[in-house]
Amino acid sequence: MNTVRLTTAQALVRFLAAQYSERDGQEQRLIPGVWGIFGHGNVAGVGQALLQAATTGKADLPYYLARNEQGMVHASVAYAKMRDRLATFACTASTGPGSTNMITGAALATTNRLPVLLLPSDMFATRAADPVLQQLEDTRGGDVTVNDAFRAVSKYFDRVSRPEQLIPAALAAMRVLTDPVETGAVTLALPQDVQAEAFDWPVSFFRRRVWHVGRPVPEPAAVERAAALLRGARKPLIVAGGGVVYSGAETALRAFSEATGIPVADTHAGKGAVPWDHPYAVGGIGSTGSYAANALAKDADVVLGIGTRYSDFTTASHTVFGNPEVAFVNLNVARLDAVKHSAEPLVADARLGIQALAEALDGWEVEPYHRVRARELIARTREIEERCFTVGHGPLPAQTEILGALNDVLDDRAVVINAAGSMPGDLQQLWRARDPKAYHVEYAYSCMGYEVAAGVGAKMADPSREVVVLVGDGSYLMMAQEIVTMISEGLKVIVVLVQNHGFASIGALSESLGSQRFGTKYRYRNGSSGQLDGDVLPVDLAANASSLGADVLHATSVDEFRAAMEKAKAATRTTVVHVETDLHGPNPPAHAWWDVPVGEVSALESTRSAYETYAAHKHNQRHYL
Repeated sequence: MNTVRLTTAQALVRFLAAQYSERDGQEQRLIPGVWGIFGHGNVAGVGQALLQAATTGKADLPYYLARNEQGMVHASVAYAKMRDRLATFACTASTGPGSTNMITGAALATTNRLPVLLLPSDMFATRAADPVLQQLEDTRGGDVTVNDAFRAVSKYFDRVSRPEQLIPAALAAMRVLTDPVETGAVTLALPQDVQAEAFDWPVSFFRRRVWHVGRPVPEPAAVERAAALLRGARKPLIVAGGGVVYSGAETALRAFSEATGIPVADTHAGKGAVPWDHPYAVGGIGSTGSYAANALAKDADVVLGIGTRYSDFTTASHTVFGNPEVAFVNLNVARLDAVKHSAEPLVADARLGIQALAEALDGWEVEPYHRVRARELIARTREIEERCFTVGHGPLPAQTEILGALNDVLDDRAVVINAAGSMPGDLQQLWRARDPKAYHVEYAYSCMGYEVAAGVGAKMADPSREVVVLVGDGSYLMMAQEIVTMISEGLKVIVVLVQNHGFASIGALSESLGSQRFGTKYRYRNGSSGQLDGDVLPVDLAANASSLGADVLHATSVDEFRAAMEKAKAATRTTVVHVETDLHGPNPPAHAWWDVPVGEVSALESTRSAYETYAAHKHNQRHYL
């Protein structure tokens, strides 16, 4: 057997550089590079291996420097999302806080079913130096480290305690990363001494490997059962999730909707699969969904879910589908999702499943009145949207007016990135996406701080697109430092920084739940009340963005914002457009509910009143059985 003597880290770098994914005959690098921040746990291991690869040409695995470990995971996830889960990055971090900083990113990746390879450094496998700097001493066992926290948020976890263990661990990692059902965060914990330990590796370990990402074919009997339910439907509705986009099933879905007349609602991950102005596109569904989508969902007798995991925002906490006799057909590559709501499951690739259903339903379509009602509801929804875009609020503009202007100035291929706060709800109702990659809202984990880092990954995934990061001051203050990475990598990203001096989303939610916006404003502590309800803090986030290297433009009105955006589009480097909006809205009208429990007993009248409203909504909540 031919062997080559390398350290474990050198072997891992060489292995990763030789991994490819393939679907529909198109191959691409599975791991095109490594993000990292070096410390004592990885600088002489993975760090040395990456340097050696770059200087000797033995492996093509570029290194990218991040400014925060969580941020580099977000960038990798955004890249994977843009690449339909067929490529992602590896992330290396040092022991202790460097590694645990990645845990939030790991949870986000796994919740969103997006692949990322995490390489947290670990303590000494030999325990020769024990305890080392940053080591957690756990009295329950000597083999417990902080990296065990990754187990709960990873789809695959392994600790490589001997060099030869890397071979099965690395192969298993690639298997999970390329499995559309199992994918998520994959964690290989690497003790720092093992990273530097040498071993005689089989040369065959480093051969070029192509991981084929298949399209599971639907079972004919399952297709017929699903088709039978749809044939009997009078008011059917399609819910398009992220699986439609990752499968590349957009064209098939549009054709299916046109042939059958079934209207299409979308989740955050599925928005853009059917263009917003398609005659059967009824917009977002659920807690922050559109008037049309939620009205159709209320009466739907059969719901065809395609590539959706039915989060509580999609189902409005199990209240949006109001027909007592509603039945579900779920087309999903994952059986976990296909059987939700006691559905008739169709376990298959979304594109192949839609095509099979189209063939089985050839010649069948909804009654004419259902098409007419969908058109009427869409027209009413457009009126609501236009009022939000042109509300004429003052003295500060409403956030919805800024989104309306942004809709106007961006082309169809521009990517809008957001994750948390009030903007995802506004965007689900108001954003007009025609391209399946144009709407990049991370809402499975709704992670504050995702946005700026995700802008890096999205731009790297497709440099031909304009990438626009929409971020509120709350998320910006959580994690803005990857602006520095944009500058160092020469990436042109537009960051729209919307400042309203508080947490608008949670403030409004707090008020509706009887908690009076407590703790949701950025204010001085008031000496008389003892609360954070004094004057507005003198925070200059625009100056902060400038200090990180970005060009900054200011806007104080909707017209100024439009003009600033045109300048930002014409720019050749990262530009921040700063605009202030009203913390109190107005926001789009709500057409559904979200279950956030209210205190059942309280000394506050506001809470008691909110509980009565909560109890009334709770009455309509049910399991779909």
